[in-house]
Amino acid sequence: MNFTDTDAHKRNTLFLILGSFFITNALVAEFIGAKIFSLEGTLGINPFDISLLGSEHMSFNLTAGVLLWPVVFVMTDIINEYFGSKAVRFYSYLAICLILYSFIMVFGAMHLEPSGFWIIKETKAGPVNMDIAYNSVFGQGLWIIAGSMVAFLIGQLLDVSIFHRIKRATGEKHIWLRSTGSTLVSQLVDSFIVLYIAFYIGSDWPLERVLAIAAMNYIYKFLIALLMTPVIYLVHGVIDRWLGKELSHKMMQIAHGK
Repeated sequence: MNFTDTDAHKRNTLFLILGSFFITNALVAEFIGAKIFSLEGTLGINPFDISLLGSEHMSFNLTAGVLLWPVVFVMTDIINEYFGSKAVRFYSYLAICLILYSFIMVFGAMHLEPSGFWIIKETKAGPVNMDIAYNSVFGQGLWIIAGSMVAFLIGQLLDVSIFHRIKRATGEKHIWLRSTGSTLVSQLVDSFIVLYIAFYIGSDWPLERVLAIAAMNYIYKFLIALLMTPVIYLVHGVIDRWLGKELSHKMMQIAHGK
């Protein structure tokens, strides 16, 4: 199918915007993931105190990265919808390369000799060693980095595969089913792989604890994926109105080999 100059410009612009947003969210999620936060505390409620898989007093203590990973997987489905699996794989591999590059640069920055005047900063809580704080925040363990990247890549490829299987079965209907369904499965795999590599292999945690924490993370991601379903329709509507019905339909046909 041939595109007019205007259609080609819209198509290329959309590809760039979606891809840029996808990669930015993936990168930011990696770096803010160094912080562990209490979901209950953030919401101002008491911890749930759940017993799960032999682990007692479990609550929703999550990495801050979970704020953005659902967005990444939604963007995966949007890119998949309009540009197909090759585009998703391209951006996934590119994101992995850029994440790895970013960590190498951060690792180099951590080993720079700090200026004397910068090391100690006076705060209301007392003096803070900025060099130690900097290295503590950015110096995530290699196993965590490895687990995160492996989980991200496997989750992305699984998301693409499930998305296409559902789309072949349902056609153009049921956007929520292929988008939310593929996200729920890929997030399940992602949640367990990253913790298994980072803490079972890398830190020798008991498998029961790893599985329990992964399950808590997935419960959160499951709920967020369901809440994101209306957002998928909103984004689809905005894109379809901008592209126009004819161009939008043409792009989806090409993306899925029709």
